[in-house]
Amino acid sequence: MQKTIFNELHKQAGAKMVEFAGFEMPIQYKMGIIHEHKVVRNAVGIFDVSHMGEFEIKGKDALAYVQKISINDALKLVPGGVQYSAMCLPDGGIVDDMLVYKIQDDFYMLVVNGACEVKDWQWCLKNSEGFDIELSNESKNINLLAVQGPKSLDTIQKLTDTNLSEIKYYNFVQGKVDGIDMIISRTGYTGELGFELYFRGNFSDAERIWNSLLNAGKEYGIELVGLGCRDTLRLEKGYCLYGNDIDETTNPLEAGLGWITKLQKGQFNGSEAISKVKAEGLKRKLVGFVVNADKFIPRHHYKIFKNGVEIGTVTSGNLSPILDKPIGMGYVKIEFSEPGNTIEIEARGKSFPAEVIKLPFV
Repeated sequence: MQKTIFNELHKQAGAKMVEFAGFEMPIQYKMGIIHEHKVVRNAVGIFDVSHMGEFEIKGKDALAYVQKISINDALKLVPGGVQYSAMCLPDGGIVDDMLVYKIQDDFYMLVVNGACEVKDWQWCLKNSEGFDIELSNESKNINLLAVQGPKSLDTIQKLTDTNLSEIKYYNFVQGKVDGIDMIISRTGYTGELGFELYFRGNFSDAERIWNSLLNAGKEYGIELVGLGCRDTLRLEKGYCLYGNDIDETTNPLEAGLGWITKLQKGQFNGSEAISKVKAEGLKRKLVGFVVNADKFIPRHHYKIFKNGVEIGTVTSGNLSPILDKPIGMGYVKIEFSEPGNTIEIEARGKSFPAEVIKLPFV
């Protein structure tokens, strides 16, 4: 297993380590997932997400290349802007979802899921033919901490001269935190106020930032948090997880990602297939649902029924620490996708009642 630069610091802090995306990563610390979830919702938590992949694209064809490989319209980005997007196959299936950073004219950075880094990089290389660009996989050189929660700005502001309150959502600046150069990005995967800090450097730099953030946030109740609560936090907000809710068999439109699919920008990978799906109408749709049963957690691959007839599949499920109810997402036939529809989740030969609701849950 690969290790992030913070690996030993996680272990010193008492983290429970697991294999994730080929890395040894912290799933939780001593107080557990529900506690950590509430820390992020109410105060501030630090995630190590250095397993994510970062690809740099430089050159005069950089924009044209990004336009071909991504479904959003990167022409709308200005330097300092970030876009949520995805890469698709010619048949419209999703290779991965990602963030597109415009560092400057003719210089972009793609941030992809750690579990997909190798295949994404091969896909990027495969699609680079004919473009005057320089592609670089910087994943092993860039460290990434996500500082998330309502007190995240107050915490980081102690360590930087950059006015964080001036950074708009889905924008970034290049500045210093505790004297170390980094990208300070107003993004995150929790639905809370938060920042993602991209920086290079050795272990002493990483340890310095780690300790400085923990000290700066001490008065706000800052804690280290693991991937377990990252999953429950994103689920409460209805955010897709690659490999669960979206993959190469799903289309952006049926996944509810029509808002980032800019067919009007011209041709891009998968645009013809996606246009065809739009013209013909969706057959299924990703929905959120709340389970009306105690002591039951919907899980990936559980089947969804309506009056005894199978209509879909669960893609994600867990207990919502904020609602204190089991929640989930899944694909159902389009005629059952409206909020208010009652459905049943099957598990272990039993059926559990649920109701389709409008996302987000929280």
